[in-house]
Amino acid sequence: MEEYFFICPYCWQNISFIIDLSVPHQIYIEDCEVCCNPIEVEYRVEEGEIISFDARSIEQ
Repeated sequence: MEEYFFICPYCWQNISFIIDLSVPHQIYIEDCEVCCNPIEVEYRVEEGEIISFDARSIEQ
C-alpha cells in the first residue's frame, strides 16, 4: 500500500488515495475527500512501483 497525492479534477485541491501496489491494474471510483465529487481512478503498477496514474471527473 502506498499513499499517492494528486490534484482533484473538480476542486483542484491536493488530495491522496491509498494505492494497493499488489494489484497490477485497477479502475475504480472514489469520492474526493474535500469536495465529495466522484473521481474515476485508474492506475498501473509494475514491480511494486506506480507507472501510470489518472484521475478523471465523472460527468454527473
